[in-house]
Amino acid sequence: MASENIRPAAIAGTFYPAEPDALIGMIDACMGAAQDNHLTPKALIAPHAGYIYSGPVAANAYRSIAARATGRDKISRVVLLGPPHKVAVQKFCVPAATAFRTPLGDVPIDAAGIAAALKVPGVEQSDIPHAAEHSLEVHLPFLQRVLGEFTLVPVIVGGPAPAETDALLMALWGGPETLILISSDLSHYHDYDTANRLDQGFRRHIETLSLEKIEDEQACGRFPVKGLLARAQALDLRVTTLDVRNSGDTGGRAHRDRVVGYGSWALEYASSARLPEDDRAMLIDATRRSIANGLRTGRPAEVRHGTFSPALETYRATFVTLTLNDRLRGCVGSILPHRTLIEDVAENGWKAAFGDPRFPKLTAEEADAMDVSVSILSHPRPIAFGSEAEAIDALQPDVDGVILQATDPDGATRRGLFLPQVWEQVPAADQFLRHLKAKAGLPQDHWDDSIRLWRYTTETFH
Repeated sequence: MASENIRPAAIAGTFYPAEPDALIGMIDACMGAAQDNHLTPKALIAPHAGYIYSGPVAANAYRSIAARATGRDKISRVVLLGPPHKVAVQKFCVPAATAFRTPLGDVPIDAAGIAAALKVPGVEQSDIPHAAEHSLEVHLPFLQRVLGEFTLVPVIVGGPAPAETDALLMALWGGPETLILISSDLSHYHDYDTANRLDQGFRRHIETLSLEKIEDEQACGRFPVKGLLARAQALDLRVTTLDVRNSGDTGGRAHRDRVVGYGSWALEYASSARLPEDDRAMLIDATRRSIANGLRTGRPAEVRHGTFSPALETYRATFVTLTLNDRLRGCVGSILPHRTLIEDVAENGWKAAFGDPRFPKLTAEEADAMDVSVSILSHPRPIAFGSEAEAIDALQPDVDGVILQATDPDGATRRGLFLPQVWEQVPAADQFLRHLKAKAGLPQDHWDDSIRLWRYTTETFH
């Protein structure tokens, strides 16, 4: 290390230009081609290869935080986790250096963050693993160009359990001033088609917070990614896929026999996440088009992918509610995400019109007069309780959507779901739970040890 305790740039001139003006020009070109998806992420996942390969994909992640270089939600600290490539790390390693240098200047290390990290089991401190590691450094010029001044908590992540990374992230999470950034490339050195298959599978695991499904060959940064997904489950974060490509797309089509995959994702708090108005209008229109197609052909409208925003192509669970003269006329949805948002809405809208067993099939006259409401569900989180009274106390009126599952006396599994809007009709938590049990096909006074409850939030619009 340099005598002033600054880690010098190790990959300037290889992964990215060493000359400042050339580096700025390359970053600005990538950022200029990136989409503004109107997000406010707490966390990002972005790739760490040479800029000619992964820069365009990473830029779509950085574009989502570009507006937060100033103002009330200004990002002033970045917690950056990435995998080791040069020196093995057992679990976690933070540096002793006081700054990381790039051609654009020095990024100061957040001393308080390092001190907090060192209190977490499994965290060691050494400059040796950091000296030549590219998975963290490659992000710094982009961050410097986008955010300006910020402090850094750099952590190399070896092979911890997801719960261990979750504990580290919890200690470093901070408020809106802190961005969590996970560095990871995807599949390595497969042919183009195999890489696409693996990377799309990884994409769906990220979107559904399915950390247990992530396989070793799908991402070099799988260990910090899994920890972030565990934190996302606990804090009700919503994922948007921003970009998934590989070096055969970005680095030239002549080299597709041995490619590396790249992806970028944004994670927002679900309770405050909001689709742009254009996307909302697209979903309402998709519902109406699917119902119109159902009236003509008996089938939902076909969704043609590749023309929608990243948010609409992300796996999400939805409910579609139809009302006529302010009275319910159909409501069908998905509890867990298993297809793209645009597909889920089109399918559930069609089912609400023609497949809700509580109502006859919708007529053309009713379709012309109906109102459409779409609710996007966050990932369900278990509610802890030891008794019915504790379950009632744990419910949050006007906030929680609730899922109930239980085994009836005949051994059959019963499920019921209420959207948060139900609190408007049933404002008392005890009555809310009684009605939910009835919806699941159980007596309202039923209670036994088989009952499980989950909460979720929704983004609902008309």
